[in-house]
Amino acid sequence: MALRLVIVAAFVTAAGSAARADQPGPAAVPSAGCGRPVPVQGETTVKFHGTEKSGQYRQAVPAGANRPLPVVIALHGILENIDIADVGSGLGEFGYHKGFLTITPQLDRLAPSQWEYGPGSADMTWVSEVLTDVESSLCVDKRRVYVTGLSMGAFATSSIGCQFADRVAAIAPVSGLRDFSWCRPSRPVPVIAFHGTDDAIVPYAGQSNSGSASGSAAVAENTGVGPKPVTDNAAAWARRDGCTGGPERTTIASDVVLDRYSCPSGVDVHLYSIIGGGHIWPGTNSPLYPEIIVGKNTNSISATALIWDFFRAHPMNT
Repeated sequence: MALRLVIVAAFVTAAGSAARADQPGPAAVPSAGCGRPVPVQGETTVKFHGTEKSGQYRQAVPAGANRPLPVVIALHGILENIDIADVGSGLGEFGYHKGFLTITPQLDRLAPSQWEYGPGSADMTWVSEVLTDVESSLCVDKRRVYVTGLSMGAFATSSIGCQFADRVAAIAPVSGLRDFSWCRPSRPVPVIAFHGTDDAIVPYAGQSNSGSASGSAAVAENTGVGPKPVTDNAAAWARRDGCTGGPERTTIASDVVLDRYSCPSGVDVHLYSIIGGGHIWPGTNSPLYPEIIVGKNTNSISATALIWDFFRAHPMNT
């Protein structure tokens, strides 16, 4: 048994060294789970009890999980669950081909599924505890942990970027990039965001104290729903990250424009605006987002592909 463990450990070390050659940026930092048996490729649902909250997460493990792999944590929107989030983004399937782990968490709630994401939120602490559990059970590259989410999941993604910048390399809010006044990340956090200009649920131009994401002025700050347009939220993240000047706007397609900021090396802030787009994951083929409810989508871009390209280019350098 001892000899077998030595052989496995040597194999994992060698595989991790080989993996570093095809990852841009700094060498991988293996997690504690790199010393555990290699899991079978596929999906597994794990029940997880944290300090204050309990729930479950689905892990989609690609082949080659015997080396430190990047992790993408995907946060569902309000009233959604793991299944809807998986189908909507397609990240799990995409990760099988691109070689990253996808973790999709969901809290146990009596009320409809949602996220509480104010400063010090127990929900956000639970997500960080999920990450710790994943790092202890799977072979994770701790320099390459990323978070994305749709709608309320995007609000929560923004919050995690503020509160757990020491663990998360970059974030990708979809239909819900937020700028919280309390946000003080410990390091610059690269951001890629997407938002439809005709989003009626989380309006592109901002909104006052009403709407599905917030029921009163009292919670407007913690939910991030307010009068500021999405473009202002992107500009706030750019300032927070040390970027200068206004964005450079590029036309990507007839219905997509990209705002990019001039930022320090290793940091970028990108905002894709979908002209006429609704409250939806750009490029998804999911039938669970009917146009009559969420508005129009675009086939000009794939948010999933663009997010992964952005994540891959932005490992944590510290």
